[in-house]
Amino acid sequence: MLLIKKIILIFLLTVLIGAGFAGGFFAGKKSVKPAIIFGVQNPELGQPPGVDFSLFWETWRQIQEKLAFKEKVDTQNMIYGAISGMIQSLDDPYTVFFPPDETKKFKDDVKGTFEGVGMELGSKEGQLVVVSPIEGTPAKKAGLRPGDKILQINGTSTVGMDIDDAVSLIRGKKGTEVTLTIFREGWGDAKDFRLVRDIIEIPTLKLEFKNLPSGQVAYLALYQFSENAAYDFNKAAIDILYSKAQKIILDLRNNPGGYLEVAQSIAGWFLEKRQTVAIEDFGEGKEKVYYNSEGPSDLANYPVIVLINKGSASAAEILAGALRDNRGAQLIGEKSFGKGSVQELIDLPKGSSLKVTIAKWLTPKGALIADIGLDPDIKVEMTDKDFEEGRDPQLDKALEIIKDLK
Repeated sequence: MLLIKKIILIFLLTVLIGAGFAGGFFAGKKSVKPAIIFGVQNPELGQPPGVDFSLFWETWRQIQEKLAFKEKVDTQNMIYGAISGMIQSLDDPYTVFFPPDETKKFKDDVKGTFEGVGMELGSKEGQLVVVSPIEGTPAKKAGLRPGDKILQINGTSTVGMDIDDAVSLIRGKKGTEVTLTIFREGWGDAKDFRLVRDIIEIPTLKLEFKNLPSGQVAYLALYQFSENAAYDFNKAAIDILYSKAQKIILDLRNNPGGYLEVAQSIAGWFLEKRQTVAIEDFGEGKEKVYYNSEGPSDLANYPVIVLINKGSASAAEILAGALRDNRGAQLIGEKSFGKGSVQELIDLPKGSSLKVTIAKWLTPKGALIADIGLDPDIKVEMTDKDFEEGRDPQLDKALEIIKDLK
């Protein structure tokens, strides 16, 4: 049986993990019969009518007959390369083929500990960009920010470079260095950032209680939606319930996503049962799939404000959209990243895997997020001086507004 896992992967392949963290749902197991894809049956069942593979095999034959240094040729790598080329021709950065070694990295990565620099990569209009530096990592400590454009990696231009190749250049063993040439909006010239790779342990969340004249507020920063995030959030929610806090600021800034089931589970604390968290749209007139809150709804009566920025993506956008559409929760900060497609991770024979786009997801009110993002209700930008002096006007605005919410 082939294991199929569904992910809302934020196509940003994670530099620190190398394969792509962010947003998703994982479905269960099911057997897969020989597939018919675009009218092409499994070749093991015979060549389908109307499809001519002769060009492929003739090219293969010519290489085998005429290529010099044939002793260096790895035919298995040729097959992987042919599959990768087929995937690249789809012009979908979210659909990716992983050979066995990359498959293992990907599956290890979502468990939360790995070596690298600690940031999520994405692509905007063909430009390699930082989606979010992860809290406490070399990327964060070096001062990288969401939206930074990566022009060079160790002096190699990123023009035309796909995310997988960029990941391979940036990730590496603890203690080694990588230099990124960065351009940031508002700068006149690009600057070099030298990062020392380290073991990356992604934190799940941070809970603080802030005392205001109007009462206590729970400030909960959620950094990612990993396998452990639902469990950690459950503990934090219980702490909130047993505290004096009656209001919550949920900080989803620089949260690149994770598992949809985790976002659905966390949303269940804030929403009444059976309220919609997200909608999966397969297009072509196919029936939509609704993901609803399953409770426990214990925080449903707490006034909530949500912080977002350019690094809020995928499952983070789902949770933010669900709270705004269902409860009218205000979003404060900057426009989110805009990751809105759904992928399945399919385990292929002999250790390879395929991450393929199968649908787009919508907010409960049917808003498309892909390439658009969520606009904040109250826009507050962070300036260079804010970062340098440790100020947080976005959080300050949230504290200002929440004191009057009932």
